[in-house]
Amino acid sequence: MGKGAGCVPSKKRQPPATTVAAALSSSSAAAVPRDAPEEALDSAAGESARTLRLYIVFYSMYGHVEALARHAAAGASTVEGVEVVLRRVPETLSPEVLEKMQAPAKDPAVPVIAAPADLEEADGMLFGFPTRYGAMAAQMKAFFDSTGSLWEKQRLAGKPGGFFVSTGTQGGGQETTA
Repeated sequence: MGKGAGCVPSKKRQPPATTVAAALSSSSAAAVPRDAPEEALDSAAGESARTLRLYIVFYSMYGHVEALARHAAAGASTVEGVEVVLRRVPETLSPEVLEKMQAPAKDPAVPVIAAPADLEEADGMLFGFPTRYGAMAAQMKAFFDSTGSLWEKQRLAGKPGGFFVSTGTQGGGQETTA
């Protein structure tokens, strides 16, 4: 990766200097006195708590990435206040090609994401896809390419996102897909 890419922090940009007290004073818990018992802080934080929606959007031809997505959903759903929404991206291959590739039928319990704009409903996103020759699957790329208007209008700004990838072999391109 190039200079300043990925997880490498910029030398020019310093992280914001926030403290727990500053974070509390900017939230609804500011009305609770600083010397209040811990129970009062917990109840004040609970009043403003809301359910966070985590979208796990994936593409899986043979079911391997779908299994990873389901495991990620199971883990995330154990966190209190998190609602997990599983969605698959639209298939770009014809049924005839999928049959020749011996791809199993898709689970109807996991719907196809209706439109890229559905991502606006999410508070956070996790994307999963297989690696094809060191790159993401074309179906996922087609989906990402369709999100251009969301990026142009900054509709997803400030929403955390992550991804997971899978390959059929060790050293099969996970690092280059990332």
